[in-house]
Amino acid sequence: MNNPLVSLENVSKHYKELTALSRVNLKLAQGEVLGLFGHNGAGKTTMMKLILGVISADDGDVKVMGVNPSDKSAWHMRAKMGYLPENVMFYEQLTGLEVLVYFARLKGQTKKHAKALLEQVGIAYAMNRQVKTYSKGMRQRLGLAQAFIGEPKLLLLDEPTVGLDPSATAEFYQSVDQLKTQGTSVVLCSHVLPGVEQHIDRAMIISGGKTLALGTIAELRAQADLPIKIKPQGLNGAVSNDSLLKPYIDASGSLQVPAQEKLMVLRHLLADDGLSDIIVESANLEQVYQFYLAQAEQLKTFKMASKTKIKTNEAGL
Repeated sequence: MNNPLVSLENVSKHYKELTALSRVNLKLAQGEVLGLFGHNGAGKTTMMKLILGVISADDGDVKVMGVNPSDKSAWHMRAKMGYLPENVMFYEQLTGLEVLVYFARLKGQTKKHAKALLEQVGIAYAMNRQVKTYSKGMRQRLGLAQAFIGEPKLLLLDEPTVGLDPSATAEFYQSVDQLKTQGTSVVLCSHVLPGVEQHIDRAMIISGGKTLALGTIAELRAQADLPIKIKPQGLNGAVSNDSLLKPYIDASGSLQVPAQEKLMVLRHLLADDGLSDIIVESANLEQVYQFYLAQAEQLKTFKMASKTKIKTNEAGL
């Protein structure tokens, strides 16, 4: 990837005895949307803070728009970044408009720009109300408006849809899609995986500060070798009595078919005149995510068991 907007090379970050990140590598292109996924404490927020320049890496190299974001000389680069933290907090006594104008002026933007953003996120009607009267969803929308100030080249969003209703969530992803078409790169952290898949170019799954997987959803599906779900309609009991299909049947009556055998099974089903419809579902983001987490947990359990066995042997037991 030529001149990535964000580059992390063998990056590690430690807090005393805790390793928050361990030898992480990432290259983010201009206009690319990366979904960053992991459980609480996996290292997602630490990675965002490194990219923002709030903290420095203990090992490895971090570059954002060609410079180390923690350097004093990187101030001009930070003006081209937008950030929404997981827990949004604003001055309670100020109005929504006053809050946004304050942040807009820090980035050299106007009051008119602030008003347009409030309109975009759907809370222009409450711009003159104090933030203390805002609901959680309204505060989240105000936070999104703050992150969108100045049409940033890089947008870091930590749990951006928390507190948003389905309509607001859909509007948020429309905004992300629009920014992407304008060349903005986005790193999006979320625990709410349904609905994210169609808006990201690649997914990065981390656990315990280590990268478990990085790639497009199609690439991660292929690496995980997860089965494809096939639901034939109109065959009634014929599927369960079919010797070729029987090995694939799950508890719900659907077929769980390895990817390399999909065409063979589909041809077999299509040859049956009783078939009225057929639904084919590849593993979704949630299933891919759970696979890699389970794989990491199995490896962790195996290592712990091996250590216990070694200690037992050393003790002569």
